[in-house]
Amino acid sequence: MVIDYFLSPEQKLILEVTERIGKEYIAPYALKWDEEETCDPRPLKALALADLFGLFIPKEYGGLGFGTFENCLVIETLSKYCAGVATTFAASGLGAYPILIAGHKGQKEKYLPQIAVGKKLCAFALTEPQAGSDAAAIKTTARKEGDYYVLNGIKQWITNGGVADLYTVIALTDPKKGARGASAFIVEKGDPGFVIGKKEKKMGLRASTTTELFFSNCRIPKERLLGREGMGFIIAMKTLDLSRPGVGAQAVGLAQGALEVALNHARQRVQFGQPVYNFQAVSHTFAEMAMRIEAARALVYSAARFIDSGAKNISAASAMAKAFASDVAMWVTERAVQMMGGFGYMRDFPVEKMMRDAKCLQIYEGTNEIQRNVIARELPKFLKPLEIG
Repeated sequence: MVIDYFLSPEQKLILEVTERIGKEYIAPYALKWDEEETCDPRPLKALALADLFGLFIPKEYGGLGFGTFENCLVIETLSKYCAGVATTFAASGLGAYPILIAGHKGQKEKYLPQIAVGKKLCAFALTEPQAGSDAAAIKTTARKEGDYYVLNGIKQWITNGGVADLYTVIALTDPKKGARGASAFIVEKGDPGFVIGKKEKKMGLRASTTTELFFSNCRIPKERLLGREGMGFIIAMKTLDLSRPGVGAQAVGLAQGALEVALNHARQRVQFGQPVYNFQAVSHTFAEMAMRIEAARALVYSAARFIDSGAKNISAASAMAKAFASDVAMWVTERAVQMMGGFGYMRDFPVEKMMRDAKCLQIYEGTNEIQRNVIARELPKFLKPLEIG
């Protein structure tokens, strides 16, 4: 990074540890995992041993007690080496947020310590075949029967599907009320009636696993309800507000990685008797790439720190960080491919993978079009009419 963000000694240590994991456990294998579409457990075990899964989990539940900002530092650094591995890590946090937000003391004591040490991976299950951007259109139901809830329905495009041990699932307890009838539940891998569907074949982020989830009379104890009935949609939206800066951080790290790979190539590749970086059209492109990355990083860091300050209305800041940074990542990775010419287009080099990975960041956890809806909706809460004259 060009700008010094005055990180604390603890934050610098977090970066140092994550960088080491990236260099030793990810960089040598990233292209192989992408080619084979493999979610390898080795970097996840390294992250667990470094206690990084517990970064944002309170100390009383076995975590390190840091916040969104520190989590973003880890996600950014991992994404520089492989955005797919970073997705697996970040999605586990996404699945854990509903427990942090709405779980009662018993639920937190049961699940959070296992999540904090990396023993249990999580997933967040909201999206359905007919409910993507329109999250309120979900059809999965949870019918109460005595001491149990019985879930029926399908979830689609669920990151960490199959590899996760815990799933926070949004389902309708009162379908007549629509979004106000949605509730949130904890489903465990192996629960009767819960089946993992096919593994999706994706354009990018191939080192992470994405699947369907099927619930066919899946019976779970009523104690697995998060919060109260009818709070599911609120819990889901609060979860996404907390997690979206992580997508922004992922975008920043991915763009930074693409810049470094392409810049190294441009300084070594000789054409017309000199390195191609010496040509102004090329060097100015790199300057623009660096400016946009630093702007995205500043926004993501500011949004994360804003959230950690305890601010209540974080939706707009969160949406801005996600949308702006992921748009930057898409632009930067496309330029990185162009700056490397034919080398950039080849699968033997990482920037074409980075470009494919970047595309999903504009789509998941709410498309960037939806983020702009969120920002537009929230703006009147912050801006007052300007009177001049």
